[in-house]
Amino acid sequence: MPADLPHLTEDLWLPRARAHRDRVQHFAAPFLQRRSTQRKHPVEDFLFTYYTEKPGRLQRWNPGTGVVLLGDQAAERLTWRHHRPHGEGVTFDAAAFMAERHRTVTHARSILAGAASNPARFSCFGLHEWAMAYKSEENGVRHDYLPLRLGAAGTDEVVEGHRIRCTHIDAFRFYTPQAVGLNEERPTRENQASLDQPGCLHANMDLYKWAYKLSAAVPGELLLATFELAWDIRTMDMRASPYELGDWGYTPIRIETAAGKAEYVRLQQGFAEQATGLRLRLLAVADDLIAAAETEPVPTPGR
Repeated sequence: MPADLPHLTEDLWLPRARAHRDRVQHFAAPFLQRRSTQRKHPVEDFLFTYYTEKPGRLQRWNPGTGVVLLGDQAAERLTWRHHRPHGEGVTFDAAAFMAERHRTVTHARSILAGAASNPARFSCFGLHEWAMAYKSEENGVRHDYLPLRLGAAGTDEVVEGHRIRCTHIDAFRFYTPQAVGLNEERPTRENQASLDQPGCLHANMDLYKWAYKLSAAVPGELLLATFELAWDIRTMDMRASPYELGDWGYTPIRIETAAGKAEYVRLQQGFAEQATGLRLRLLAVADDLIAAAETEPVPTPGR
């Protein structure tokens, strides 16, 4: 048995894989049940509908790069993409993955590094969601089954009475046409690395996206840490939105008031602190993948 990489026997890695699957099921099972009956949930569906990772793939635990799994169940992973034999076990094939996904990994690293180096901002107060509902009597609203807490006119008044400072392209792109010109920044794909910042709720939710795009190179525990952070952020984001969610069990964060703004910033700062460590860990994964592409030849099929 080659000794150049750490090896995990089934008694060590299978309990971790089962625990991972159970944690995913806690979140995924209600979503799958709702989907089977064509019901919606304004908060809990988001991570399974906006993001592209399917519940089945999310349930797959991985040890990360440079680890060999042993046992019969590890051998099943040879049918998975970007896995290869290593001695008596199976390991993630970082070089083969990078041969296909180099652009994805370098892009992810650019966004992660940009957000890590930019100063945090805590003055947006979640107004991106309000800008998406601005002038709703003319545009409608994205969540048309949810009432606006302050009504259409009250929502417009909040937008018009604040400075709108969203820095994230994937929030800004959903603004109503009348709200676009009110935003102080002009986020684009091209300037995302320079605008993403650690105080942004959407940039911190997107750690989950970058984690699954780095695929099996990301240890399962890190992947689920980003998922659970995104889940908590989504909950806070919708509580601070203009929608009335009382019937769903959510108390509003009234960002139109001084007390609501203070609560928003307190929670935002806590999420930024959690995200910092996760972002650095994902950066390390991306760096390891890029290094593997530079030092490891892609194995020839059949050898």
